Amino acid sequence: MKTRAITGFFFIIVLVCATIFNQYVFAAFFSLVGVFAAREFFVITTTPETKPLKTVGILIALGLGLLVSGYFLGLSPLAYLAAIVPLFALLFISSLYLKREKPFHDIAYTILGICYGTIPFLFFVGLGFLDGSFNFAVPMGFLIMLWANDTGAYLAGRAFGRTKLFERISPNKTWEGFIGGILLAVAISLSLQYFYGTLSRLEWVCIAVIIGAFGTLGDLVESMLKRSLGIKDSGNILPGHGGFLDRFDGLLMAAPLVYIFLMLI
Repeated sequence: MKTRAITGFFFIIVLVCATIFNQYVFAAFFSLVGVFAAREFFVITTTPETKPLKTVGILIALGLGLLVSGYFLGLSPLAYLAAIVPLFALLFISSLYLKREKPFHDIAYTILGICYGTIPFLFFVGLGFLDGSFNFAVPMGFLIMLWANDTGAYLAGRAFGRTKLFERISPNKTWEGFIGGILLAVAISLSLQYFYGTLSRLEWVCIAVIIGAFGTLGDLVESMLKRSLGIKDSGNILPGHGGFLDRFDGLLMAAPLVYIFLMLI
């Protein structure tokens, strides 16, 4: 418990500093986290039957991070994303030489790792550049509400939890905790307009509901992934907390939806 608390404390400090320091640190940090998350996915899904193409997959994840971050930072046009196409082609071409029994399983898991582990972080990076220039308010607010949702779900679940949410996937999660997490996230969101002023109060509340609902579902999806693979944690890079996929499971589902919501309105 002590190790978990210490790791969590420094983990939060690093995230806050990476988010508010400047646009280059923010974009580079979370793009790299996306690369490490994809690599983590490749590692845990490697079996005698399925072997994701780690090297090519990491190159694609890194290329996506560089090109998307470059676009948001104003360093490269969106058209440069076409440079990723040859790398995706390399996935299929390299499989011709590996002599695997089911090469498309390997290709599919490689692409899935990029979609699940890398792309959500690029949407999160996009939250810092909604109006074309860097503003840390929305991504910082996102993280605060995500942490509030986790805290509210834990406290409400411990105090009032009776009705199981998805017992087959996560026996400890309850509907009471789910509702408590959303309520605390919404309560926190009401103050973000006062501190940041970037969005209206209603917009912050809508984001809180999205984070509360889909952040929890993201947690469940990651639990489903681990159960299907028979593992406890996705990695061990964060002592007491597991891996990147464990720590950012809520973000993986919520960040793309929050970005789309804000772009639509």
